[in-house]
Amino acid sequence: MRPDTHHYRELFLNNAPLMDARAPIEFSKGAFPGALNLPLMNDEERHQVGICYKQHGQEAAIALGNKLVSGQIKEERLQAWAQFTQAHPDGYLYCFRGGLRSQITQTWLREEAGIRYPRVVGGYKAMRGFLLNNLEQTVSSARFQILGGMTGTGKTDVLQQLDHSLDLEGYAHHRGSSFGKHATAQPSQINFEHRLSIAMLKKTAQGHQGFVLEDESQTIGRCSLPLNLYRGMQQWPLIWLEDSLENRITRIVRDYVQNLHAEFTQQSDPQTGFALFAEQLRQSLSRITKRLGHQRYQQLAAIMDAALQEQERSGALDGHRDWIRGLLTQYYDPMYSYQREQKADRVIFQGDADAVLNYLRRHG
Repeated sequence: MRPDTHHYRELFLNNAPLMDARAPIEFSKGAFPGALNLPLMNDEERHQVGICYKQHGQEAAIALGNKLVSGQIKEERLQAWAQFTQAHPDGYLYCFRGGLRSQITQTWLREEAGIRYPRVVGGYKAMRGFLLNNLEQTVSSARFQILGGMTGTGKTDVLQQLDHSLDLEGYAHHRGSSFGKHATAQPSQINFEHRLSIAMLKKTAQGHQGFVLEDESQTIGRCSLPLNLYRGMQQWPLIWLEDSLENRITRIVRDYVQNLHAEFTQQSDPQTGFALFAEQLRQSLSRITKRLGHQRYQQLAAIMDAALQEQERSGALDGHRDWIRGLLTQYYDPMYSYQREQKADRVIFQGDADAVLNYLRRHG
């Protein structure tokens, strides 16, 4: 039998399959990429056992747990665990602290299914602690460069071509603006932190000592950047990406209209998907009404509605260019120009995508 492990670094570097024996409510609050929730107890069973533990102690709680998870319920859970171990012979199981629940799961697998399967010593709590510590240490010790630029210049496109980049918006599953929501939900704050830390861990293991990040607000949708990372981003060197207005509009139509529409239609039938897509686009514009001013909002909303109607009728996307152009020239560009002036002393390079890529590859 492979031994139990406390080598958390190797678990994440090797993408070890992980069987999470915690209750679903615990798993939903925070988990690790690729982990599968196969709980020893469901939420209600865990709740009852917890009350029993507080009132009558561990022995009584264990007895109640054995009573609740017995017969057909126990057989079904054992079967699911056995299937996981067969599909992932190189994996591990864990619970919250690597204690009683994972030990019981391990024992039942061994005694009733003849399967010896290792667990993670310290469980979820120790693994999360490792990732948070890694995140803090990496931010403190690595070199960082920040990629800025007007909306639509393709900062994410540039980052995706660099081995030493960290795609914060990718980890947060959000494009970082009022229009940044995807068709599917963002990860929890905890899962965002896990994704970021694991990315840093893997890239550091590959030999990277410096990283490139996109210039972001402190929050990306509902995900908040770690405070030390955000504070650093206000001081680190800035590379400014430039592109023409027409190219930026084309890119925004691709990302925020064409691709977003495709995301929604993949989730449901075409008619429902388009309706949900159109509603999200309208809500995104509505969220910045106060900053736009009512009259400007009404003008852009009317252009957007006409563009959506034409897209639904014929599939044509060109109508969206008009409200996007207005939004950029009247709102986003003046705001970004002001921010650029405030950060002028930190700008160490500026240019188009090819020039910026060459610079970052040479100085990475």
